[in-house]
Amino acid sequence: MSLLSGKSSTPVMTEPTPSANRKTALLLTGGGARAAYQVGVLKAIAQQYPRSSKLPFQIISGTSAGAINGAAMACYASCFHLGVKKLEWIWRNFHTNQVYYSDYIRVFRQLLRGIFSAFQADYANKQPVSLFDNKPLKQLLTKVLDLKRIDRNIMGGYLSSVSVTASCYNNGDSISFFQSDSAQEWRRAKRCGQRTLLGVHHLMASAAIPLVFPSVRIHQQYFGDGSVNQLAPLSAPIHLGADKILIVGVADPRKNEPSQRMLHHPDLATIAGHLLDTVFTDTLNSDLERMQRVNNTINTMTEHGVPTNLKPINSLLINPSQNFGQLASEHFLSLPLAVRTMLRITGIRQHSDSSLASYLLFEQDYTRRLIQLGYDDAMAQMDAIMAFLAE
Repeated sequence: MSLLSGKSSTPVMTEPTPSANRKTALLLTGGGARAAYQVGVLKAIAQQYPRSSKLPFQIISGTSAGAINGAAMACYASCFHLGVKKLEWIWRNFHTNQVYYSDYIRVFRQLLRGIFSAFQADYANKQPVSLFDNKPLKQLLTKVLDLKRIDRNIMGGYLSSVSVTASCYNNGDSISFFQSDSAQEWRRAKRCGQRTLLGVHHLMASAAIPLVFPSVRIHQQYFGDGSVNQLAPLSAPIHLGADKILIVGVADPRKNEPSQRMLHHPDLATIAGHLLDTVFTDTLNSDLERMQRVNNTINTMTEHGVPTNLKPINSLLINPSQNFGQLASEHFLSLPLAVRTMLRITGIRQHSDSSLASYLLFEQDYTRRLIQLGYDDAMAQMDAIMAFLAE
């Protein structure tokens, strides 16, 4: 596989050497095609380290498409630069048919299958229902990821823990599947951590966007996108022993502007896009606020000499500076015609208010734009990022 090469635009300094007892976690959130942004951020960070350096994160936690990016980085934890280059090569050369079937025959066969399944008896062996069939993604992951390397990297000391979060449709729990050198399983209200050997089926389950991609069966349970029911996105890295967490999000920038006046009721596409935005972004902001309150409480107790077993967790959040919906509308016509037809049936056009297209646009013109955006945003904050990693 040929890789794109690039030279650092900044002088490479000696890598930070944090205390061996302190663990830094990388948290990659979900967002379908939006996850290309994370690759740009990682590329910018990698350029600040020597080419032979290992991954500067001891813990990797990912959800949805972020779980796939995280697993890829975990496979190359011994060489940070190589992992980023391989990941970038995939995202820079993406096409929709590598993620889900996008030809007319199979797109509308999937639609008819979903319609006919509604008339099947409850005891029938039903196929999973979804808007698109993402078997090509499973084939791609099986081809390009050697997940056995994760265990070898943990045993070699390049990693401490890796987790992939999925949502269980059986009971509504958020389950973090993890591999670790020392972390123990945990159970909290509506969330838990299960030790396992991570496989492609865990990544497929974590990235199964509700209604868009089919659910995945693991043992006797069915799973969907990890962002659903994920009330505490920071839970997994904290339970795995993180002292500080670098978070790469995919939330659109918040603007202090009055709400846009709507002339009519929102259509189905607008509502679907709003729901996905809520699922993928809002819980993270709430969890960060909750963690900051806990940190303030710990600091107050320490100042007054009150003993506590809790420890403060530092965090740094990197979010995009541009709106993904607007970028997706510029590249909407690069989607295959069958996919555009399907989206049009659901009410999504090139300049629709819905952000749904920004999650499904796995085309290289769009993903390359997001990689560049992530790179530029990270370079603009590089002093803060490197200080955070080195503190």
